[in-house]
Amino acid sequence: MLLRRVAGYSLLAIALVLSGCQSDTEPRALVFAIAQAPVNLDPRYATDAASERVNHLLYQRLVEFDSASHEVPGLASWQMQDALHYRFQLQRPLAVFHDGKPLTAADVKATYESLLQLKNSPHTAEFKHIKQISTPDSHTIDFELSRPDPHFPARLIIGILPAELIRAGHDFGHAPVGSGPFKLNCWDSELELVRLSDGLKVSFNEVKDPNVRVLKLKRGEADLIQGDLPPELVKYLQKQPAITVQTVAGANYSYLGLNVQAEFLRDVRVRRAIAYAIDTQAIIDKVMVSHSRQANAILPPEHYAGNSALQPYSYQPELARQLLQSAGIKLPLTLVYKTSTDPQRVRLATILQAQMQAAGIDLQIKSLDWGTFFADVQKGNFQLSGLTWVGIKTPEIYSKVFGSGSAPPQGFNRGGYRDAELDTLLKNEDWPAVTRRIHEQLPYIPLWYEGQFAAYRSSVEAYQPMPDGNWDGLAKVVFQPSHE
Repeated sequence: MLLRRVAGYSLLAIALVLSGCQSDTEPRALVFAIAQAPVNLDPRYATDAASERVNHLLYQRLVEFDSASHEVPGLASWQMQDALHYRFQLQRPLAVFHDGKPLTAADVKATYESLLQLKNSPHTAEFKHIKQISTPDSHTIDFELSRPDPHFPARLIIGILPAELIRAGHDFGHAPVGSGPFKLNCWDSELELVRLSDGLKVSFNEVKDPNVRVLKLKRGEADLIQGDLPPELVKYLQKQPAITVQTVAGANYSYLGLNVQAEFLRDVRVRRAIAYAIDTQAIIDKVMVSHSRQANAILPPEHYAGNSALQPYSYQPELARQLLQSAGIKLPLTLVYKTSTDPQRVRLATILQAQMQAAGIDLQIKSLDWGTFFADVQKGNFQLSGLTWVGIKTPEIYSKVFGSGSAPPQGFNRGGYRDAELDTLLKNEDWPAVTRRIHEQLPYIPLWYEGQFAAYRSSVEAYQPMPDGNWDGLAKVVFQPSHE
């Protein structure tokens, strides 16, 4: 009976998704024009940025992060009972799912147990050391681990799902049911959410072309855009009387990834030469959004594991040439740089190419569609590549990216970097020493933390862009289309 009732609910939810979003009698939705539509609204599967950002509005998590990226209670507080045992206590009053049922310890247990059983979730590996999950009562969840993990609470950021619907095989990817500030209203040609506190509807309109997004905002066909624009379009919007543009310092880390197993790149002198061949500040000044800043490590200085003492590599093309020659390289050194076909990425690659010529480096650009490009990076099929780490919160990222035992699929060490000294520092979690060692050895070439911006019409008030580019500002935004 239970499965039949829940399955019926799931079919009803999916039917609602397929129905039309907007009727002529309802207030107009806030139109948020975005570069890419979300793909999967099941938090156990989502990996693309748009899906992650929407899921942050639909679901609540056990753990959140403060402005310095320290773990803080979300749905629950916690205590480490011993090295292998964490106890979480749900905050009172209990949160409520969008179907009206309370979120209890049983739902937390079901969510993480289902994650452990999934074979194609990108998050499953994070939780393989969970030995057992038990629920002494409706407010308490005990996690027993097979090995010590001092960062375990920081991992518990998967949105909690209803246990009944998990058992019924509900399609959360297209008909999400969470307990966040927004719930699904419908999803046909566009995704539309409704805010529980006041019924505000937000429609996510995919507009891939940045020029078209700007025109839609200017003409009033969109109310809000955020990120994913070249700086000249941001500057254009700043001059429009009907548009407000807000910018904040960003935390997403852009870098040149190096395959240190490739010819020449094994030599740290060559890696340093590449760093000295890039005028990062000039790129920031000319083609980046305001509030962008030079990066020295994956985590920014304001992070609790940040290192403000690191000095950026300055633009010294003559020193770069000397380093290359000391490594026995006949100039020019030809290197292949892979990137996506995104216009801004290609533009940045072209600037890097021009800058490196003075250092005796002939940078060959190979732009590929995103799927092919990222597959090559994951397989280590590159010399240089350009990517950005988005939304990173914990210093464990250094072990995953640079640890000798973190080659894919165990981690993200796609460039094959191995350094016994760094491994020891990582094991001891000596973050100042870790970041110094990485900065000296340069398995990545740091570029910048890109500034974040939002642009909106006068119908929108109290919207704040976030350093990691998330869309949490929608939870507090004020929308009054009658102002237009």
